[in-house]
Amino acid sequence: MMGRFYITTPIYYVNDAPHVGSAYTTVNADALARWHRLNGDQVKFLTGTDEHGQKMADAAARNGLTPREWTDQISERYRDAWRALDVSYDDFIRTTEPRHYETVQRFLTTIYDNGFIYKGTYEGLYCVSCEDYYTVEASDEGQCPIHHRPLTAMQEENWFFRLSAFEDRLVAYYDEHPLLVTPETKRNEALAFIKGGLRDISITRSSLTWGVPVPWDDRHVFYVWYDALINYLTAIGYGRDDDEVDQWWPYSHHLVGKEILRFHCVWWPAMCMAAGLEPVHHVHVNGWLLIGGEKLGKTMAISGVVKVTDIAPLELAREFGVDALRYYLLRETALGNDGEFSHEGIVARYNTDLANALGNLVSRVTAVVVSKCAGVSPPPRPESPLRGDAERALLAMADAWERFAPQRALEECWQLIASTNAYLERFAPWKMEPGPEVEAVVGDALEAIRLVAISLWPATPRVADEIWRRLGLTGSPSDTPLVESARWGLYRGGYPIVKSDPLFPRIERRGESA
Repeated sequence: MMGRFYITTPIYYVNDAPHVGSAYTTVNADALARWHRLNGDQVKFLTGTDEHGQKMADAAARNGLTPREWTDQISERYRDAWRALDVSYDDFIRTTEPRHYETVQRFLTTIYDNGFIYKGTYEGLYCVSCEDYYTVEASDEGQCPIHHRPLTAMQEENWFFRLSAFEDRLVAYYDEHPLLVTPETKRNEALAFIKGGLRDISITRSSLTWGVPVPWDDRHVFYVWYDALINYLTAIGYGRDDDEVDQWWPYSHHLVGKEILRFHCVWWPAMCMAAGLEPVHHVHVNGWLLIGGEKLGKTMAISGVVKVTDIAPLELAREFGVDALRYYLLRETALGNDGEFSHEGIVARYNTDLANALGNLVSRVTAVVVSKCAGVSPPPRPESPLRGDAERALLAMADAWERFAPQRALEECWQLIASTNAYLERFAPWKMEPGPEVEAVVGDALEAIRLVAISLWPATPRVADEIWRRLGLTGSPSDTPLVESARWGLYRGGYPIVKSDPLFPRIERRGESA
């Protein structure tokens, strides 16, 4: 039965160019969106750029540009990066768009009219890089605990959101919706934060002008975080003539990094409640990619030494190929855990999984068809020994994708690849004489490869399409919904097979000889 699936990434801050950390979240969201499309669901996939706030204005000034010139330039670099990585978003939002201004002002005016916004004076320690305030207790001896830079003491007249009014309602909502936040460790973290006591929070600034104006007070703009969170509603037309909130919001899923858990799992649900709107359906919190224990994409001043952990995803895609990079980002780390990112790790996954397991499987089966079957594919047997393995893998993969576990889905796919390779080793069709026996073995393997191509399409669409072509099939594995295509025995045989170059030529590591 066809469903709906509305998946969002965080919108990325345009103080700098895309890095592998942002690519990690975006590629995972893209794979999830692709799987749901393959499953026959109606899908809306949203990403974009967050363009207001002090940090962005400072970045523009450092580069001799106006905020508008800077945001135009960097936002386009994100579009370029996602196009190059085959990210199939349906909407790319910029928070400087008129549609966003309109939705933000209507949404927050509703909260104001409902009595949950009031004026006061804020005093606290502020980190420009985080665009966030810290208490003395939460700081690292007066420094930002993430960026390791001194925090700035600030005092300013602001408008406040009455977050404290939602403490009990949030606890009750979490109890009623146990899968609101996943994984469970992150749900427990958010719930503990709520139960620890909520303070009202500042939602406007009067010290800068680069932001969405406050409709009821023209001396203020909305604080960047409250403007940014509302982008998820902007994209589905909240408060506008193109309103599709009822169609999409009940099926909404936010994919966010753990550093913004509080914003998405505490403040945002409370804001929705204050506006009379049901909170987001589901938030999945992913961990960080780390280099030497530090988060990718951060520039930190540690003991007077600047340490940069930015890696450009396009450089890696040029070196290894788009699908190899996508595969590594999806397979290496469970979505929810921290993972160590390394060049050596990509090489190891490339050679072991892609070149040796997948690439060799496709190469040797197509080679046997050319040498033993006159280049024409035989059909599989209905009761092949591989059928059970394939059916178990397909069910396990579907379950993993539904649980936001791309890594597990790919592990199951590689189990099917391993079973097929073991099956070939057992019968060694390359040693057989041409005839019914070799055709039976190879036909079974070709059907397993067809199902592998379908299973791989959400993760590595280019390679999946190429395998499809090498099987003699037209179009793409994505052309037919899973319910119609992912069944054993649909590869009828009789297709012309051409022996081609390796899908993934091995990468020789330093010290290895060719």
